[in-house]
Amino acid sequence: MAISFLFPNPPLTNRHKSTLPAAYSGTCGAKKRAACIVCARSQDDYHATLKALNSKGRFPRKSLGQHYMLNSEINDQLVGAANIQEGDLVLEIGPGTGSLTNVLINAGATVLAIEKDPHMVGLVTERFASTERFKVLQENFVKCHIRSHMLSLLESRESSNANAAYAKVVANIPFNISTDVIKQLLPMGDIFSEVVLLLQEETAMRLVKPSLRTSEYRPINIFVNFYSEPAYKFKVPRTSFFPQPNVDAAIVKFKLKQATDYPSVASTKSFFSMVNSAFNGKRKMLRKSLQHLCTSLVIEKALGDVGLPPTSRPEELTLDDFVRLHNLIVEVA
Repeated sequence: MAISFLFPNPPLTNRHKSTLPAAYSGTCGAKKRAACIVCARSQDDYHATLKALNSKGRFPRKSLGQHYMLNSEINDQLVGAANIQEGDLVLEIGPGTGSLTNVLINAGATVLAIEKDPHMVGLVTERFASTERFKVLQENFVKCHIRSHMLSLLESRESSNANAAYAKVVANIPFNISTDVIKQLLPMGDIFSEVVLLLQEETAMRLVKPSLRTSEYRPINIFVNFYSEPAYKFKVPRTSFFPQPNVDAAIVKFKLKQATDYPSVASTKSFFSMVNSAFNGKRKMLRKSLQHLCTSLVIEKALGDVGLPPTSRPEELTLDDFVRLHNLIVEVA
């Protein structure tokens, strides 16, 4: 996973070398050689990625969540999960050294990459200088105007009779921005047909298979299912990354819904405002946490009309329950 944060270029001191894989530091004893094999089966991705990092003096720091994908098989499976076809337009977030980018381009895609780290921008610009099917923008993804970027590209493809009315997202993203990325991308079903992301496995499981009546059930579950159909694809062992994180990862594919397929609510803004209010008082009954919207008696009646007890709490409601409750409350408010 290519994590793009800007940090100084530290010299490869002995202290640094002792924590790097042998292919990076230039030494590999028997035990270290075994560890190299576990990390990645592909010599190309393993050595090429480390060589690329070294060429820019880049030392990944775990404290900043910097982990690079070294296993080309995972990149192949990631591209396969997105069903990339010749002519597809793909958004990649944080290309890093370009190992996933390379697989996408070889599959026939045109790639727009968003990269925060100027050193990695320079690296991938050099690496893919010979192809016209790659463009990289130096921006912080969570702050960039991705809609305008994508609309511009889609419109230019239409004028040139290029393939695909919708783009796709395929990315190994930093775990610490996964929620921000998901919130930004999933409501964009008018631009993207699907979003395939590498996430922390625990997060992936929580998003795809939320359990009612548990502390893991949160507003993000309502959000994800409102805008998409999520599917857990496969697990990615932590040994596939450098440096190795403390958790495993997983690939999740979000098939985005079109606006006509969204649950019918009078206002998405008021709907999610109600959902967030409900979970802000998670231990409270809804007739208490939603009192700012209408009286407890009105909420109790609405819950009854939905087929729920008046003592219901937010973690007991499905997406459909929230939609019907919202519409009843808005109707009488």
